[in-house]
Parts: sequence; structure tokens; C-alpha cells
Amino acid sequence: MGFKADLSNGIISLVVSLVVTAAAARSEADDDWSTGELLAAVGIASFLSGYLTSYFAK
Repeated sequence: MGFKADLSNGIISLVVSLVVTAAAARSEADDDWSTGELLAAVGIASFLSGYLTSYFAK
């Protein structure tokens, strides 16, 4: 595995997490967080999780 595989795992994790979070955010009615802030936090965390897991799993 190289940089491309690690990057693609990070992107896949990012996309899956954002889709699930966006769907869940639409069904919730509370206004504690804006949807943009929530998606940004989830996006950063999920990308790093997917990328670093792939990187260190070698």
C-alpha cells in the first residue's frame, strides 16, 4: 500500500461519514450546532481516522 491507497481510504471514510451525518442532522430538530460546523468536524475526524488507520495498519 502506498500513499494513494492511504489517501483513498481517507476519502472513502470521509464520504461515508458525511453522508450518514448529513442524513442524521436533517432528522434532528435541535439547534445546538450549525450543520456546516457539524459536517466540518466530522469530515476532519473521519478523514484523519481513515487515512491514519490505513497508514499505520501496514
